[in-house]
Amino acid sequence: MSALTSWIKRLRPTPQPLGQRGERYVARWLRRQGYKIVAGGQRTRYGELDLVAVQGETIVFVEVKTRRAHSLADAAAAVDEEKQRRIVRTALAFLKHHGLLEYSVRFDVVALVWPENAKEPQLLHVPSAFEPEGQGQFFR
Repeated sequence: MSALTSWIKRLRPTPQPLGQRGERYVARWLRRQGYKIVAGGQRTRYGELDLVAVQGETIVFVEVKTRRAHSLADAAAAVDEEKQRRIVRTALAFLKHHGLLEYSVRFDVVALVWPENAKEPQLLHVPSAFEPEGQGQFFR
């Protein structure tokens, strides 16, 4: 690679990953809906939580799925049972770490379809998209 080509590449803005762009869009949208965003991109050894919000007295764990094409339903369906289990384990670790086990929780999915040249995406919010299954702290 020539020095000129290398220099030109450094001048171009790095494209923002679609997933991060979608998470920021959803965080702004949720704020406008009255949610308080308390965390984003939280990682534990079990996985990552896209957004953690509070609505009233409920802690809401929000999984964001952003796609360039396909339907909103396809994007929402990408949160399969295995992904749900990882989200629940990660949410439980988050709640334990912050001493929040006594609060009610909810698991939402927000699907975005954001075509290449569109300024705004299509958005589908599914409150209480899934419930934790099994035994443990969520099942008193």
